[in-house]
Amino acid sequence: MTEALEELRRTVRGFADREIRPTARERDRDESFPAALLPGLAELGVLGATLPEEHGGAGLDAAAYRVIIEELGAADASIRSLVSVNLGLVGSSIVRWGTPEQQARWLPGLAVGELGAFGLTEPEAGSNPSELRTRAVADGDDWVLDGAKIFITNGARGAVTMVFARAIVAGEDRGITCFLVPQDTDGYVARQIHGKLGLRSGDTAEIVLEGVRVGGDAVLGEVGGGMKVALSALDNGRFSLAAGAVGLAREALEVSVRYAAERQQFGGPIAAKQLVQELLAAMHVDVEAASGLVDRVVACKLSGQRCTLEVSTAKLFATEASVRCADRAVQVHGGYGYIDEYPVQRLLRDARVTTLYEGTTQIQHLIIGRLLTGENAF
Repeated sequence: MTEALEELRRTVRGFADREIRPTARERDRDESFPAALLPGLAELGVLGATLPEEHGGAGLDAAAYRVIIEELGAADASIRSLVSVNLGLVGSSIVRWGTPEQQARWLPGLAVGELGAFGLTEPEAGSNPSELRTRAVADGDDWVLDGAKIFITNGARGAVTMVFARAIVAGEDRGITCFLVPQDTDGYVARQIHGKLGLRSGDTAEIVLEGVRVGGDAVLGEVGGGMKVALSALDNGRFSLAAGAVGLAREALEVSVRYAAERQQFGGPIAAKQLVQELLAAMHVDVEAASGLVDRVVACKLSGQRCTLEVSTAKLFATEASVRCADRAVQVHGGYGYIDEYPVQRLLRDARVTTLYEGTTQIQHLIIGRLLTGENAF
């Protein structure tokens, strides 16, 4: 960790301590979107961290991005999710696959809080996106989209959604294609999903597309090339999830160590009890192991190689480790861990979803197995 990265960590952590942590419990309770935090995140450079400087970003590399996402994951996973989708899924995809015109149109806004959403999952197409039913029918130079998406982060409070749909040209299915759809387009209807177990402050939406008309310049990449766009985006998104999960697991450990030193039982601090130390030691091992796997992803990305195996390995282990660490944190806190006077029950709820989205733990096992054996089990 270089001095520059340590300074970045201190800067982001300082912002989180001042602006994010003090409001996290109330936002979790009332499921309120953190709109008031967006200007500060933009000014800090977080929202455009990895975007090119010529488009308003900071041009930071994978190592710096990892630090940012880890610190946000520690402070509030809802904020981490907002940023990692905006950058890891949407921003990185427009940088890689977008035309100069698409980059000029969308990237400056993403850097200042005009958020992006990633519209792949559908009610009938989750782990198997090849079954998606949303259609984009060619109509002259335009495309007309109809369909539905579910569990879309930033889908109701953003500016643009990457919508994956089957491109239909003269009645022929040309394959899954990605479209950049402005959220204010007629026929784009988004409903925020409430009552979630975790990430309660984040914007998670159900989207209905009814006759949404976009121009030919909305295609991101090539017609029929949508799965290439999606898979490259998911590699970046899973890296974000792994880094954020490390932050969450580390937070669970740190608050548990503090609590164990303060909590008095049986004539002394519970930190002196063997079984409490066992819980803390297990959390520490998980944090260190997960952090090491994320380090490998960073090294791979900085080398310019494709990192699918490293990313899936880190995503699988770090997200499951975050659940284990948060669960142990609740145990260390006892009854106080079950109420929101302390943050550990929120950490547990927020950790749980990381094993589900952007490829479940089970899907990561299959991806890793395929890359190890060359055999596709799904």
